[in-house]
Amino acid sequence: MPDLLIFGCGYSGTAVARAARDAGFTVTVTAREPALKRPGQGIQVIPFDAAVSAIARATHLLATAAPGEAGDPVLARYEGAIRAAGNLRWIGYFSTTGVYGDQGGGWVDEDSPPAPGSERTSRRVQAEAAWRNFPVAVDIIRLAGIYGPGRSMFDDLRAGAARRVVKPGHVFGRIHREDIAHGVLVAMQRNAPPGVQIFNFCDDEPAASAYVVVEAARLLGVAPPDPVPYAEAVKTMSPMALSFWSENRKVASAKTKQRLGLTWRYPTYREGLRAILEAEAQRDAP
Repeated sequence: MPDLLIFGCGYSGTAVARAARDAGFTVTVTAREPALKRPGQGIQVIPFDAAVSAIARATHLLATAAPGEAGDPVLARYEGAIRAAGNLRWIGYFSTTGVYGDQGGGWVDEDSPPAPGSERTSRRVQAEAAWRNFPVAVDIIRLAGIYGPGRSMFDDLRAGAARRVVKPGHVFGRIHREDIAHGVLVAMQRNAPPGVQIFNFCDDEPAASAYVVVEAARLLGVAPPDPVPYAEAVKTMSPMALSFWSENRKVASAKTKQRLGLTWRYPTYREGLRAILEAEAQRDAP
């Protein structure tokens, strides 16, 4: 039976863990505070600092933690154990499409060179390079903006926190959490030979943030917030938000879909938002 170890029990890591469990994997996830994590029945949660035996038995390993000033936290703690893992045949690393930097609204794809524009994304490029150096199949998975149940524009609208920021020509890429889980599952199951592959997990329609706000409001049956020009909105943005809005690019994933033989379940934000509402309705049904 394939054995998957996931470093990180966050929003996307949990979705991957559940998908892998349902596909017949033995699944273990690490957490800094295991007692606070409930990823689901049949998924073992262990402390981050007690993963040596789980590494030794793993056939597949997925790292989801972001690098810090000291580099990638998993490699800092466990690089030697991972190199010694005799059963390991696949490694996945969650990076970000932010490594492509600002492209002035132009397109990039899986073969485009990284051009990080911030310290945060430079660390991602360095972490990618570090994960490449293992003699197994290594998939660098660059994620666009993640959304899904409990993390979507619906939540912002309901909380009265949604902002309809208008910046003509500026778009963002997105990926639904379930497409991340599905894509990772396909990648793990393809029996890839040793070597590095780059995958862009990004839906098929880069779109303005304001469009998503309007569509989510329409689906909820509420009026969207008034438009706010970017020049006005920028005055109250957090440093993280400013870093996102300072870069404009369109990310293609056609090569990823072709190489993995998949299509996105939610190819645009429209299908993704509808699916979230449908899931909420099923959850709340008597």
